[in-house]
Amino acid sequence: MWPSGAVSTIVTNLDAPWGIAQARGFTFVSERDTGRILAITDGGVVSEIATLTDVQHGGEGGLLGLAADDEALYAYSTAGDGNRVQRFPLTGTATAPALGEPSTLLSGLPSARNHNGGQLAFGPDGMLYVSVGDAGDPDAAQDPSSLAGKILRLMPSGEVPGDNPFPGSFVYSLGHRNVQGIAWSADGRMFASEFGQDTWDELNEILPGANCGWPVVEGAGGDARFVDPLRQWPTDQASPSGLVAVEGSLILANLRGQSIRVVPVSDPASEQTFFLGEFGRIRAVAPATQGVLWFLTNNTDGRGSPGADDDRLLAVVLAPG
Repeated sequence: MWPSGAVSTIVTNLDAPWGIAQARGFTFVSERDTGRILAITDGGVVSEIATLTDVQHGGEGGLLGLAADDEALYAYSTAGDGNRVQRFPLTGTATAPALGEPSTLLSGLPSARNHNGGQLAFGPDGMLYVSVGDAGDPDAAQDPSSLAGKILRLMPSGEVPGDNPFPGSFVYSLGHRNVQGIAWSADGRMFASEFGQDTWDELNEILPGANCGWPVVEGAGGDARFVDPLRQWPTDQASPSGLVAVEGSLILANLRGQSIRVVPVSDPASEQTFFLGEFGRIRAVAPATQGVLWFLTNNTDGRGSPGADDDRLLAVVLAPG
């Protein structure tokens, strides 16, 4: 599936938007620095349903990723003692959602001014997957006893699943620098987009217990101990952030690359790039209804050049490619 046709504007004047999740007919968006969580209808009507006043924003920290099911909204944010994952019951009505009091599932996750990870996603197995950055300590990514530089897998209630690859541990995969996107193709394969350091950004296939090599290797290292990326790009062409799978295609938002990249699962080498430089930095992607892709710009995060109505939630039709 490829973007096709004109891009339309759904919402304007967002402030450093980061996470995006969908449930109950709404799209929920987080703002990193304000701590706001917004509910947006398909018609672009916006309501502020919460402001997390205890979020500690600074650098790349703050209110980051969101995930949702029919019962609750889950949020990854930076607190005084590190990053955390919280569960907020979805309350309110069918036309006016609200959030109940949060319960904290994980706290004290490694945090820093950069490399916080922060992505949340529900897998086809019903488990919640959480990306945690190396928080500026690269060697921790290779330490199975540390949660830094990992993708975690937990039950929606916060417990360690009994079939995790490391018994008694939330760790699902290791050797990550800063995973920013998680998605699954229709056949159940798991993928993650990851920021490199100076050389290669990565799109990885994630297997239980897999080691993606950071900091020993960046990009494809040809080392049998590690899983090489499915695709890699120079860091000035990508910074792959949000990731979604739609009908056989992996669709990536790119920050420094200022584009949307589409990678067919069946033929990754036939990737294509869209909207290069047209909208600035692109943070997140999500499928809306009726074959439409929604995507968030990220020009007000201190690293972009905001336009008059940035940041924006935009939409484009997806067509078979």
